[in-house]
Order: sequence, then C-alpha cells, then structure tokens
Amino acid sequence: MSKRAAGELALAPAAKRARGGGADGGGEASTSSSLPAPIMLLTGHEAAVRGVKYSPDGASLASCSDDKTVLLWRSSGECKSYAQLAGHRNAVVDVHWTTDQSKVLSASADKTARAWDADTGAQVAKLKEHSSFVNALCPARRGPPLVATASDDRTCRVWDLRVRASAMTLTGGYSMTSVAFADGGDGVYTGGIDNDVGMWDLRRTDEGPVETLVGHGGTVTGLALSPDGHTLLSNGMDGTLRSWDVRPFAAGGARADRVLTGHKHTFEQDLLRCAWSADGARVACGSGDRHVHVWDYGARELLYKLPGHQGAVAEVSFHPAEPVIASAGADKAIYLGEIAPVE
Repeated sequence: MSKRAAGELALAPAAKRARGGGADGGGEASTSSSLPAPIMLLTGHEAAVRGVKYSPDGASLASCSDDKTVLLWRSSGECKSYAQLAGHRNAVVDVHWTTDQSKVLSASADKTARAWDADTGAQVAKLKEHSSFVNALCPARRGPPLVATASDDRTCRVWDLRVRASAMTLTGGYSMTSVAFADGGDGVYTGGIDNDVGMWDLRRTDEGPVETLVGHGGTVTGLALSPDGHTLLSNGMDGTLRSWDVRPFAAGGARADRVLTGHKHTFEQDLLRCAWSADGARVACGSGDRHVHVWDYGARELLYKLPGHQGAVAEVSFHPAEPVIASAGADKAIYLGEIAPVE
C-alpha cells in the first residue's frame, strides 16, 4: 500500500482552487484539513476501485475494488491502509459503514453481501440469498441494524444483521442497481434498469412500490438520501443527477425537484454513485469523463470539475467534518483532495 502527495497530477477545480493550491510547489503546501498535503493519492488496490466511503466520524475510509477486497484506510496524516477485508469471490462493487461504525458492509458480483467487524476485520455476516450480482447496499440510519441489498435478480432484500435469513423481499420487474433507506428506516428507495426510482413502504411490501419517480432516461446507478432525510438524489446513465422531494406529503404532490448536468456516463456503463455533503449544501457524483463533479445544491451551480484520475470515477465521498472529498477510480486510485469550505 502506498500513499503520497499528488503534486504532479494537479487535481485542481475548474471554477475554484482548493485552499492550499497544490502539492507541487516548493516547500510544504498549507492545508485546511488534517491531510499533510492538499491532495493525497492512495494506492493499494490491484484493480478498478468501485466505491469509497468515509466512516461516520471521518477518521477512516473504506474502499472496494474489482480485486475482490475491501481496504480500510486512515483518513489523516499519511493515510495508511490498516486492514484488508478478503473473502468475496468476485468484484466488490459497493461499500458502506453502519451508522454506529461497528461494521463495514460490502456488496459483490459473487451474489453476496457481507458484514465485517470494523475493528478486527473479521467477517461477521454473509448475506447470500440473491441469485445474481448484488449491485448495491445501504444500512438504515437508525433503529435495528437493517441493511438493504439490490440485485440483478430483480429483488431488493432487507436484512436484520442479528439473524441469518433476510427479513423481507421486495420484488420488481427489472434488475435493481441502486438502493437507499428512508430516513426513518420504514421505507426503501430502489433504482434499476427500467430508469425509474421505486419508493417502497416496508409495512406494505406485497403491494409493490407505493410511488414511482419517473424522469431519468437511463439506468439509475446511484441513490443517496440528504442528511435531513427530505430529498433523494439519483444518478442516471442519461447524464443527469436528479433530486426528489421524498417527504410524506410533498408540496403540491410534486416530487421532482431539480436536474443537474455536466458529468457523463460512457460506453462502460459503470455503476456511478452520488453523494451529499454532511451539511446538505453540496452534492457530487462519479463520472465517466475521469473527473470529479461537485455542485452547490442550492445554487444549482457546478463548483468543481476535478481532473487527476486516469479512468472513470465511480464514487465521491465527502468528509463529514473537514473540507475534503475522496474519489474512487477505475485507474485503481483513490484521491483525497481539499475543497474550499462552505462560507
């Protein structure tokens, strides 16, 4: 595992420059975070990196890869990798932390999802009822330790990590490629190759989605719920990042909120995810054009188009407390880079 200041790659924003400028000048660059340089390159995966997430306290990172592993990293100082979680038999395509930070969750093309002890690295659960690739997973924010998984087998399964079998199965008509829990843990959102987002009430699972959010013109590859639980973000292969009002009683009954553009999905048709900053002021997503895209959500303005990766960017994650973003790429690399703090 190696890490270094990424001066020669000049990961610089299009509209603004991250505080500290860059790591390629003489002497030590100033930083506005716990990073030793404004930009850090983390290497260690042996194949494309498909996901990256900060832990809830921001002290660690989890990344997943086509090399069948999950790596855990320190997110400050020299950003060393301190654990490898191995056991999957195919590419690992999504990774999350549980809200209490006790477990790391992973989804894989080996048809399983797994839970790992975040301290010891031991596998503590293997979720193996899906009959095809598990494309995404998401833990509940509060309440029992529930996890939702979305699969090519056209189902979303909800699991309670305290028991071995799934608690319920949500069956759709098409492969499911993304999933997110509702804020209260009583609902799930799913996206798939039908281009739509399904809103499911876990108290009425036999009736199908209670609502369908229509607007994307391509597969929905990523879903992320806003910190306040009011707005759902969706990334689609139609090259749009959309937001939806998912409060129980949306104003006027209209759920479509806004459409952000600038990023790209390319012929690889990767599952590119999306994310919110901790304060809900910014959103970001992966892109096939090798850039990290960050928008001011309120102003609907593209703030950053960050180069550096040599392959598609699969996921972007905001540090929960510092003005830093992490990005995962098909070039096997993870970048940590400072951005200007919200004023």
